[in-house]
Amino acid sequence: MAYKFQQLKVYQLALDYVDKVYVLSRGLPVMERFNLQNQLERAATSIVLNIAEGSTGQSDAEQKRFLGLALRSYLETVACFDIIERQDYLTNDSLVQVREKGHELFIKLQAFRKALRPPVSGPRSSVSSQSSVSGYSPSPVPGLQSPIKGES
Repeated sequence: MAYKFQQLKVYQLALDYVDKVYVLSRGLPVMERFNLQNQLERAATSIVLNIAEGSTGQSDAEQKRFLGLALRSYLETVACFDIIERQDYLTNDSLVQVREKGHELFIKLQAFRKALRPPVSGPRSSVSSQSSVSGYSPSPVPGLQSPIKGES
């Protein structure tokens, strides 16, 4: 018996992303095993876990909140890749595929989040809108446009 979240395309895509992150992280130097490798793997895993937890029959507003957490975890993986690249731990070529898969995941997470009903207006909704990641404009792969370009 499958759970609702296991049927979601974005969940399956997040699992694919975790697979790629784990393979890539195993190529990091041994000295980064308990630092960057661990942080990267935990952030990628957090994406999947937040998608699952947010889909447990809660309100759309609650699911949006968990999808926001998943997006933040994704951005954490991007920062890890930037560090890996700057430290010359792995070649840019080895990062391209995982960055492309991550960018696809980012687009799907944003779309899923936007497809959910907006929260009921009131004092709490303004707080949740301030914590949105829509202010980010990642361009992890040359030639790919940001899925949120032009948003405020």
